Amino acid sequence: MVIDSRLKSVYDGKSGTDPEHQRMVDQLTASFGPEEAEALVDGACTLVYIYMNWLRSAFEQQEEDVIEHAVPSLVATMRMMPRTFRPEVVPMMAGLLVAAGTGLSPNLWRAQYGPWTKEEMNPLEATAVLLAEYINRISGKGEDFATKLVSDALSQLD
Repeated sequence: MVIDSRLKSVYDGKSGTDPEHQRMVDQLTASFGPEEAEALVDGACTLVYIYMNWLRSAFEQQEEDVIEHAVPSLVATMRMMPRTFRPEVVPMMAGLLVAAGTGLSPNLWRAQYGPWTKEEMNPLEATAVLLAEYINRISGKGEDFATKLVSDALSQLD
């Protein structure tokens, strides 16, 4: 829902976050204990995995490589957003994309580098938003296609 909300703001041409929405998100996350915070991070990594898996499948149908086409574009976008993606986190987010794009669990891949840091939370969320926007754009199926992808995947679970 957070990713969908962020995308809608982008598509509506709004810069920044609605202060009321941000206050509610901040209040919610402040109430999280360690387990809830870890679940939120795991969820973001799962979104990255789902999105990269879809992209890998889409590019393979065109006999192209997702790493070759999607990752450079997404990293270039990250570099144009220095307030969200400080230079030191871009390699971690690029590695996360490559791991997911090759079918590796982003959670397990990231674990080898230690726990997530507070400074990586916003870039992780923004990476998921960038992926969703990229999917919406290249699919040509509307501004909510990436959200529907996740909804469909969740509805197939027991």
